[in-house]
Amino acid sequence: MDITFNQNEDHNKLKVSELRNKLAKVKLGGGKARIEKQHAQGKLTARERIDYLVDDPKDTIEIGAFAGDGMYAEHGGCPSGGVVVKIGYVQKRLCVVVANDATVKAGAWFPITAKKNLRAQEIAMENRLPIIYLVDSAGVYLPMQDQIFPDKEHFGRIFRNNAIMSSSGISQIAAVMGSCVAGGAYLPIMSDEALIVDKTGSIFLAGSYLVKAAIGENIDNESLGGATTHSEISGVTDYKSKDDKEALNTIKKLVSKLGAPDSAGYNRETPKKPAEDPSEIHGLLPISRTDPYNMLDIIKRLVDNSEFQQYKEGYGKTIITGYGRIDGWAVGIVANQRKVVKTKKGEMQFGGVIYSDSADKATRFIANCNQKKIPLVFLQDVTGFMVGSKSEHGGIIKDGAKMVNAVSNSVVPKFTIIIGNSYGAGNYAMCGKAYDPRFIVSWPSAELAVMSGNSAAKVLLQIEKSSLDKKGEKISKEDETALFQKIKQRYDQQISPYYAAAHLWTDAIIDPLETRQWISKGIEAANNAPQEKPFNMGVLQV
Repeated sequence: MDITFNQNEDHNKLKVSELRNKLAKVKLGGGKARIEKQHAQGKLTARERIDYLVDDPKDTIEIGAFAGDGMYAEHGGCPSGGVVVKIGYVQKRLCVVVANDATVKAGAWFPITAKKNLRAQEIAMENRLPIIYLVDSAGVYLPMQDQIFPDKEHFGRIFRNNAIMSSSGISQIAAVMGSCVAGGAYLPIMSDEALIVDKTGSIFLAGSYLVKAAIGENIDNESLGGATTHSEISGVTDYKSKDDKEALNTIKKLVSKLGAPDSAGYNRETPKKPAEDPSEIHGLLPISRTDPYNMLDIIKRLVDNSEFQQYKEGYGKTIITGYGRIDGWAVGIVANQRKVVKTKKGEMQFGGVIYSDSADKATRFIANCNQKKIPLVFLQDVTGFMVGSKSEHGGIIKDGAKMVNAVSNSVVPKFTIIIGNSYGAGNYAMCGKAYDPRFIVSWPSAELAVMSGNSAAKVLLQIEKSSLDKKGEKISKEDETALFQKIKQRYDQQISPYYAAAHLWTDAIIDPLETRQWISKGIEAANNAPQEKPFNMGVLQV
């Protein structure tokens, strides 16, 4: 290995180490003191509940671990959005599990909490996976109620989704393992089956204090809405459990009796490990986001036996398309080629840029995968579409629109891995979050924005200088440099993969070595949901 490889490897492994350290901190939720308090109440934490419920805690993937990261500082923060969402096997059945983290503001709902819950339900609905709610929440975080309560994608949408899933035959099981108050009380009761834990679980539209204030009635919370009340008097809940573990054991028994899911019929053979060492990805990926590298080297370390069959290999070379297998599943891969390439006419094309021929090739390939029911994997490292008079006169907008159309109308499952740059319309064409990938994850090396921090800072600086010029003010070279750095620093923070993950623009930040697991789990989940409509790209300007 050369010195560049070793430098890349050190850099990327440090990035992965930083990721693991951040995850370890996030997993503490509201902190060790609050975890100990929850244990003193005889309750497991959200993560402990999930680990006990699933068949193998190591064989899970977590959605939105960094949700809320760096947000709500004035409110004390909201690690993981105050809710833990994992996908794993319960009694050998792939399920979505949603657990409120009561160590974070008593499990209260921040705006990002609602968004994360809706994402969990979206995954369950589009993949027809059973969803299990482990409820322990004080309800809406009142200081921010205007950002949680009234809009279409706010708190109420969750109950609407409960009803839609029930009518669609998607199993929902809820266990009330702590507080469950006000509007939040509808979630477990709109599920197919509801459990409640004695002494710690409670359900009511209004707690004892509010009841006293509203109607003057004196009653304690346990008598008002505890386990005995709802299991023996109101009939609101279906099962009463003595503690968390008994409730979780009951859920396991219920899941074990679910009927077999339908199958979409995606092709799978016996899985094989890549022939090329996946750990070498850390050395192949350059430190600078502007340096070229061969994306084929990355692909060969992701696909089974490192076997990859290229489609239109000699055409549209800044996008690589082709077929392979990941953990046995047949996949079609659409990837940005980061190295500079030469066309048949001898012209040089910049790596990471989408040209007309590349967009045309990708469009045809996406259509082929839909025709053959092959899931799509997008490997993003894209700076955008080619600009300039030659590209505009050649119809780059039309060719780009065709690619966006194909991605938008694709009916096979799509999975997006953001490896490096994800800028501008390139993000859209390569199946960004707006284009409904089943999962979208980034590596620690990813950057998401309209353009790079350097380019954006230059544009914003020119705007600022122009504004000052109109006022008759001049800016010194020193002040100009300082302003540029200030703008760039702010923009660089926003293009970080952690910023994107905090806002749930991505589902997770992962070690590149976890990529195969995520794609395999995603296709297995998608295989539970047969395709309901044919592929049709509609009207195209060809």
